[in-house]
Amino acid sequence: MSDLIPLEEGRTAFGTDSQGYLDARPDYPARVYDILRACSAASQNARVFEIGAGTGQATTPLLALGCKMTAIEPDARLATLLGHRLEAYGPALSVIQSTFEEAVLPAASFDLGIAAMALHWLQPDRALAKVFQLLRPGGWWAMWWTVFGDPDDMDAFQRQTQSLFQPLSRSPSHASSRPFALDKEARMAELRAAGFQHPAHEEIRWAPILTTRQVVGLTATFSPVARLPEAERRRFLAEIERIADVEFGGHVRRKFVTSIYLARKPAVA
Repeated sequence: MSDLIPLEEGRTAFGTDSQGYLDARPDYPARVYDILRACSAASQNARVFEIGAGTGQATTPLLALGCKMTAIEPDARLATLLGHRLEAYGPALSVIQSTFEEAVLPAASFDLGIAAMALHWLQPDRALAKVFQLLRPGGWWAMWWTVFGDPDDMDAFQRQTQSLFQPLSRSPSHASSRPFALDKEARMAELRAAGFQHPAHEEIRWAPILTTRQVVGLTATFSPVARLPEAERRRFLAEIERIADVEFGGHVRRKFVTSIYLARKPAVA
């Protein structure tokens, strides 16, 4: 069985090519922000902290909604890119270069906390306990992931390439047979154990058509691929490129699932 990538490594796995990550990762579906707006979790002047902000894929839409963002990013390269990219938002954005565990933040002072593609790189129980402390009474918590390949409805490209990924190391997001993001029972239990009320879950399925360049760029951002030795990584991506070009004519329809969890801190202790 392939080895599991350590949590500590995952916190700096994506900064080696921060621009490539920014360019290759697709945006989250608009439905994510519809969910946050519907419960007034994301609104004008809402105070929001974000765990593992990366290049700002979730940060940017929330800033555009008028939220006041505190973005926590452990990788210095990603934190620098994030600050430069979004400097036009001025004081609406504060970037803290730190792990979430070590970040010093005021307790009970945020309206919303989020983690997009990040919580599997932390110990969920400890992270959620701190999240709970940071939220004001009645504050909201949202966490979501995009799974790049629907395990319940596998697309042709995934079937064609899955054998290539099997020998690689595994991200904690795929530590078991069920992806971390889609293990609803476990995630909901963690939220309840942390003290959150009425956790809700939704799976958003979408099927983009990607060019060969987009397929290769996205694949290069996957942590098991990014950590390969350079020569091996190039060979791996060359084979992905060949399959996309030769077997799929340079345009590949994928099946993605964005899995979002939403829960609320009780308004009264």
